[in-house]
Amino acid sequence: MRNSCAYFLAAFFLLWIAAPAGSSCRDMDVARNLTRSAFAAETDATIEYFGHNFFQITTRKGTKIVTDPLAPGMHPTPTLTPHVVTIGREHPNHNYVELLRGTPIIMRGLAHHGAEWNRVSMNVRDVFIYNVPIYQSGLDSALKGAAFMFDLGNLCIAHLGDLSHTLTAEQIKQMGRIDIALIPIGGVFTMPARIAREVLQQIKPKIAIPMHYRDNPYILAPFVEGLPTRRPESNALVVSKSTLPASTEIVVLRPSGRMDYR
Repeated sequence: MRNSCAYFLAAFFLLWIAAPAGSSCRDMDVARNLTRSAFAAETDATIEYFGHNFFQITTRKGTKIVTDPLAPGMHPTPTLTPHVVTIGREHPNHNYVELLRGTPIIMRGLAHHGAEWNRVSMNVRDVFIYNVPIYQSGLDSALKGAAFMFDLGNLCIAHLGDLSHTLTAEQIKQMGRIDIALIPIGGVFTMPARIAREVLQQIKPKIAIPMHYRDNPYILAPFVEGLPTRRPESNALVVSKSTLPASTEIVVLRPSGRMDYR
């Protein structure tokens, strides 16, 4: 099934709008020429984890982005009023926008109830947001899904959705240079730990935050084995461009209500 869609994926990528000037994810010359001291001691983003694939990213200028809002029941439900919400899969574990306050812009990575990919490419305040077509795996066959990229100008964050496979050359090119990857490791509908580690080698983020593993220590253990790993006593990570590690570090965030598996 995936081979038969390869041509469509390649054509789909060619339709994408180029990143704006000053971008971090895909404008490699700009990324290389950033002056690190200009961003020293500044918080470039705060990433909060609420379980499963559900995060809120807050930029230095206060823009709030929610990803894959999770229906009540699996974790405590936070009170959030974001500017924008992205949805990588049409399922209540990923698209429960009813819990959000205000009138956020809703960006859906799929159309027609998940049957087709939906092209997203938009500036929202200080963030450029775009999506990349991926596949999630089902019990019998591959299903369409969407990864979302958040370009904060000097920082690139990738939410890989329910990715179930290693990335193609086209996908890697479209994503560009990733500083922080929110990466699924759960298996069944997403990658098992072994494939997720291969994806880390492909994209080489400075920080990788695991998700979609339902707090299962037996799923998490083979993913982090042998890799530098931090486990903050918090659901939040404050990120500064100037203090990113030199090589990939795993950061296991701890949403409230989560079991202590250590």
